[in-house]
Amino acid sequence: MMKTKEAILKYLKKTKQPSSTHDISKAVKKPWHSVHNRLLRLELEGKVNSHRLKRLNLWYLDNQDFPKYEDGTKTQTPLKKEPIPERKVPSGDPQDREERLKQISKERRKAKEIIERAAIPEKKRAKKEYIWTGIEGFDKLLDFGIPKKSAVIVAGGTGSGKTIFCLQIMYNTLKKGKKCLFLTLEESKERLIDHMGDFGWEIEEYINNKQLLIHRINPFDLKRSMDALLAQIKGELLIEVDPIILPGEFDPDIVFVDSLTAIAAAFTGQEETYRIYIEQFFRYLEKTKATSFLISETDQIPTKYSPTGTEEFLADGVIVLYITKNKSEKAKGIEILKLRGGGHQRKIVPFIIENKKGITIYPEKELYVEI
Repeated sequence: MMKTKEAILKYLKKTKQPSSTHDISKAVKKPWHSVHNRLLRLELEGKVNSHRLKRLNLWYLDNQDFPKYEDGTKTQTPLKKEPIPERKVPSGDPQDREERLKQISKERRKAKEIIERAAIPEKKRAKKEYIWTGIEGFDKLLDFGIPKKSAVIVAGGTGSGKTIFCLQIMYNTLKKGKKCLFLTLEESKERLIDHMGDFGWEIEEYINNKQLLIHRINPFDLKRSMDALLAQIKGELLIEVDPIILPGEFDPDIVFVDSLTAIAAAFTGQEETYRIYIEQFFRYLEKTKATSFLISETDQIPTKYSPTGTEEFLADGVIVLYITKNKSEKAKGIEILKLRGGGHQRKIVPFIIENKKGITIYPEKELYVEI
């Protein structure tokens, strides 16, 4: 099969007159954009010349003369005009029109994201350190990863997969040799171990070598810590008090909290006290210099992503897991709603939860959810 460049040169030699890109494309039976690129390459190689006449670009061999008027200026001999391509518009069907508009919107968002990412200076990128979750499909939604030392809320309704998402990140982190701390107010240590075992994530080894600490918090301990914090704020207690008491010295790389909702429940009827406590709690997480993931129970399609709505402002990031219902089918979706200091794709993508595997996310697809 003759190459495009050779076919172009053969046609121009045969026709013996300047020809438009469209005419050449039709003659050599190659796509317009492919012919145009080859013509530009041939022009750089000095094998063809071009002449622009109004809006028409005409091509001819280097050893051919372009037709001229009697006064010497170049003109056009009988040539076919470049046809104006027909503009495609959405059909009259409302559903087709809606799908087309969604596609246009999606393409525009992608183009905007690429431009924004390219505009980030390399020096600015290099200042921050990032971590990856190890969940391949989710990491593809991130530009550079999750900034280290960030506090990230993982929000979603009952059964949306919040805890599994965090446990999968924890297991992937442990496999890299990092330390993890899992603070729970709901599940016991034994139930968490069994739950992870259902997915083939065996963690007893990491607990035994003190790489993983699972610590169950008693709500009454939170209230005692709060009393001490209030005494410290009033100046009645001179020693520094942390909002949570951990057994022994443990310096984790990542902290998981299950859940903010349970912590808020321990302060029912004491909204102001809870606000003071949660501010101190976020400061404490910042002081540990660990990256933290905090689970928050919400509606299935939430408009508020934390118990009081203030936690999401204290947090550096918010990841939302959705359960949507389309006719008789349910679908799960995940979105990075906010990530301070980290670029990410702004769309809701579908995911599934599989036995012996965990969460599988499909970053190339998009789940349209009416919020």
